[in-house]
Amino acid sequence: MGTTISIREKLFFSGGLLGQNILYSFMSTYILFFYTDLLRIPATTASAILVVASIFDACLDPLMGMITDKTRTRWGKFRPYLLFAPGLIAAATVLCFWDIGGSSTTTLVFATVSYLLWGMLYTVCDTPLWALSSVISKDPNERTLIVTLGKIGGMIGAVAITVGGIQLLLAFGGERDTNAYLYSAMIIAVFAAISIFLAGFYTKERVAPPAEQIPFRRNLQTIYKNKPLLTLLSALLIINLIIGVRQSIQLYYVVYVWGDSSYVSQLGMSLVAGMLLGMIVTPKLLRVFSHKKVFIISCILGSLSCLTPYIKGDGNITFTLVLFAVSFFFSGVITIVSTSMLLDTIDYSEWKLGFRGEGIVFSTHTFVTKFSGAVSKLIIGASLGLLNYIENQPATASLQHGLSFVMFVLPALCFVIAIIPILFYTLSNSKRNQMLIELETHRRSV
Repeated sequence: MGTTISIREKLFFSGGLLGQNILYSFMSTYILFFYTDLLRIPATTASAILVVASIFDACLDPLMGMITDKTRTRWGKFRPYLLFAPGLIAAATVLCFWDIGGSSTTTLVFATVSYLLWGMLYTVCDTPLWALSSVISKDPNERTLIVTLGKIGGMIGAVAITVGGIQLLLAFGGERDTNAYLYSAMIIAVFAAISIFLAGFYTKERVAPPAEQIPFRRNLQTIYKNKPLLTLLSALLIINLIIGVRQSIQLYYVVYVWGDSSYVSQLGMSLVAGMLLGMIVTPKLLRVFSHKKVFIISCILGSLSCLTPYIKGDGNITFTLVLFAVSFFFSGVITIVSTSMLLDTIDYSEWKLGFRGEGIVFSTHTFVTKFSGAVSKLIIGASLGLLNYIENQPATASLQHGLSFVMFVLPALCFVIAIIPILFYTLSNSKRNQMLIELETHRRSV
């Protein structure tokens, strides 16, 4: 199959993921700290808001997936949502970081409603943007390339917040100033909205949907009759906890263990160095080794690189940063491998069931991601409560030890546990190749 995706499309698609992840990472990194230390919402209450809202939002994802699968417009199935929803998610982001003042009850209600609204609107952009990668080309190698570029763009967006988010806050008054969060959110929201819109405007959908509208009930077969998808999602449910836990805890960790919020930027540089290198080398690894083998080996080595700083002691900041980068190298590998596997499960659905169901597959993937995020926030909230965390107070030795445990040991355990479901992933390289040949033959005959 010849190349069909233009350089412009590749740039704008990866740019859309960059903007989307800037938005998501800013929210994931700072919203809990904003609630606890700026709005003075108790840690357990703040985490409960995020958990309940995230679970509610995650449950909407499969519905959004089925809606996109039934969408038929002159712009395609997925692009319309990227053209019309970005402005709404930008407005919701600003509301989340707006300190309206008033009583504690008013603040609590406004925080809950605004975060619920943000999550719902984020889904309207997130599911179609990722699903677009499955219809942008008929060539699986091209799709893997576009996913890799998208993930790299997304990672650059996440790192832009990890490295530059704190600098943006400092430029407007620092991490203890509510206006700093509001102005930063405005800038980030506008940039993200423009990036997502341009991704929808400049990309094309080349895999045409079936003429027949698939009923919701039948569309659900894409999930429960797709064993490779179920095993992959089970593994990702655990893997996603690694980034979720670290994103939520990192500001607390650098402030109360290392004693300086500016270390967030150095953590971000370690993350980008490791994650990007892992993403870049993965396509080459997949030409030699199976997806399953690369996934499992990366989990083992990722776990060891997480445990080492904890065992050796995380007082040596340079050593810890290096091992942090190594662990995210393997996270980067897993990110690309798992997304390539996800695209294969869509082909598997077409092969076995006669329809692809891209929307519901990617919405289920985002459901898992958000559910993992909710669990991550629950873990962080429970941990802060168990460690008797009190905002703006000197850290005790037990608090510092507990934050180190959450930062390093929990991710190490997640790497190991994620191996268990992937052992049952049945879509081997030979079976995958056979499937693709049969699918191409069938498409040409139709």
